[in-house]
Amino acid sequence: MDQDLIPANAQHRYEVRPQDLPLSCPMPGMYLWNSHPLVYLAVEDTGEARCPYCGADYVLRNSAE
Repeated sequence: MDQDLIPANAQHRYEVRPQDLPLSCPMPGMYLWNSHPLVYLAVEDTGEARCPYCGADYVLRNSAE
């Protein structure tokens, strides 16, 4: 088991950066075996997106912040 991976769907709010796009849930770097199917989220238009499977909220942050 890779100790660098984070549990999928462990949080309900994630802050993402432009470097993280295209945005998917679960995100790369999360354990996938116990998660839902991969879904891409359009966060670029409004700066926010919610996963239809797990309800996690994603907020796009400016890379300068």
